[in-house]
Amino acid sequence: MTERAATIDIALQLARGDFRLDVALALPASGTTVVFGPSGCGKTTLLRAIAGLEPSAQGTLKIAGETWQDANTCLPPHRRPVGVVFQQTALLPHLSVAGNLRYGWKRAGAQTAVLDTWIERLALAPLLSRRPDTLSGGERQRVALARALVTTPRLLLLDEPLSALDAPRRAEILPFLEAVRREAGIPILHVTHAIEEVARLADHLVLLDAGRVVASGLALDLLNRPDLPLALRDDAGVVLEAEIIDRDPHGLLTLRTAAGTLHAQGAAHPSGTMLRVRILARDVSLALTRHDDSSLLNLLEARIVALDELPGGQVQVRLDAGGRPLLARISHRSLQRMQLREGMVLWAQVKAVALLL
Repeated sequence: MTERAATIDIALQLARGDFRLDVALALPASGTTVVFGPSGCGKTTLLRAIAGLEPSAQGTLKIAGETWQDANTCLPPHRRPVGVVFQQTALLPHLSVAGNLRYGWKRAGAQTAVLDTWIERLALAPLLSRRPDTLSGGERQRVALARALVTTPRLLLLDEPLSALDAPRRAEILPFLEAVRREAGIPILHVTHAIEEVARLADHLVLLDAGRVVASGLALDLLNRPDLPLALRDDAGVVLEAEIIDRDPHGLLTLRTAAGTLHAQGAAHPSGTMLRVRILARDVSLALTRHDDSSLLNLLEARIVALDELPGGQVQVRLDAGGRPLLARISHRSLQRMQLREGMVLWAQVKAVALLL
């Protein structure tokens, strides 16, 4: 496959009242691209335009070298091989789960093995005889996800699939989305305004605001960049890749990262499993010397890279820990009391229960 054919090329414009979508992107035609931004920034409009559901959208759209839209061509929605999962699942209420899955599967003419595969991978076998109105929100989203996948799409579009779910249901479905990311073998565009979904799912990240692209690139690079709006949020932090070394009987994981060894509470996984750990700036404290006489299990030697003043008497400390970025958010009084300065080496401390996996 040529380099050009391995991309999703998007140059779309749409005007609606005072809002204008004007997006130009070259995205990888593999893995999960998360489109992240505040409500009303154009995320859903962009996905609808890619699916062909916005007739007034102008521009070009090429998926892995195949033109779906340009000045001379505009494939209608039914000719665009996309699977779409919206916030509201729109399952057919008069059909069982099995009926909903078979409806799209038959229309696509896919093989029986495809249907069986996604029933198994999304753990839907116990639900097949039930009607949509008897399912929980998380179960409905799993069915909607399987319904999209059994049509063997070339591209999967997910429009805030977790936004209507409460925290326990979101936690329930995230592992299934991670499985789809690993196993679907097709590019996924996932729209969200939830940073935890970005940290867990994104290979590539697009930051969108007011209909325009603020930044686009590898997810871990953008998540850890101090010059982007993400670094100014209340939940600012960094995301590190981690390898599971061990898990004790109480659920405490020992993780190997480039920044150092970390400990976090988490589910059982085989040793060697790779995952991502998110460390919020507000959960990191700083010490001038190493302390082994406290409950804090995570102690990382780090060097101060920069000190950024924030509103409300706060300071964001940019750190380098083993060549990886780390953020700490402290008060201005702590800055003065500790006499912190750029280049100083100190210890970053964080509770094991504060790490997000």
